[in-house]
Amino acid sequence: MTPPAPPAAPLRADCIGDSAGGLTFDVAAHEDTRAALLILRRRDAEAAGDTVSLPLAPASAGRLRAALPSSVALPEGRWDAYARLSDGEPRRLVPGVTDLHSLADRTPGGLLGHVAVRIPYATRQGNLTVRSWLRAPHAETGELGLADGGLTVRGRVYGTQLAPGAHVELRAGSGAPEGDVRRLEVATDRAEFGFTVPYDTLAPGEWDLWLRPAGEPGPVVRLARLLDDVADKHPLFIYPRARVRTPYGPVEAGPYYTRDNDLSLSVTPLER
Repeated sequence: MTPPAPPAAPLRADCIGDSAGGLTFDVAAHEDTRAALLILRRRDAEAAGDTVSLPLAPASAGRLRAALPSSVALPEGRWDAYARLSDGEPRRLVPGVTDLHSLADRTPGGLLGHVAVRIPYATRQGNLTVRSWLRAPHAETGELGLADGGLTVRGRVYGTQLAPGAHVELRAGSGAPEGDVRRLEVATDRAEFGFTVPYDTLAPGEWDLWLRPAGEPGPVVRLARLLDDVADKHPLFIYPRARVRTPYGPVEAGPYYTRDNDLSLSVTPLER
């Protein structure tokens, strides 16, 4: 009886990010590479438009290269990376060397009216996936200040302008009073903004932060931190929590980034 053929070795891809928001994939391949493609498939999606195919062209001996420029639309989501060599079935890629240092100091012009961010990362299974964000417009958070029982946030808008009447809304999420919205004043300086959230007015639960850059008539923009090289900030960006008294009793409150890198607040009741 003929023994089964050993599984093909995993295909490894090096990724390089550029300051414009594009990505380059270098795939190590020593096989027949005619009509080779790098394929990105959006997870949990079935529509035909949720697949992007990029030609893999010879770059050097045993290496193929595909480019995903910032001008190619990649809707928001998680995109699993595959390579199809010759006429074979697409094979899942695993990450090689990743160079994303140019993303850490990136300042998009915002002239296109949106901000596109793509960050490759390794999944729990060790495969290569690209996390994509496409925000139009976008409100980028900077450093968070934690003092005096509140949170101070500074940030910058892209793809829009700050106008008189700009303000922030805290919208009730899980566990907070349904439909509750708190409005906060915003200090503005051209494209930059700042505001403070006093914890002692908040009911227990989760609160999501939104910016209205043009006031009530304009768009509502989720605050997020996207312009760096960290695909998932939730387990890495840990902030101190403050204990304060509120009309709802003593609570412990603090900021966190969600799984989508959006900024939220958690308010937890304390035992009296």
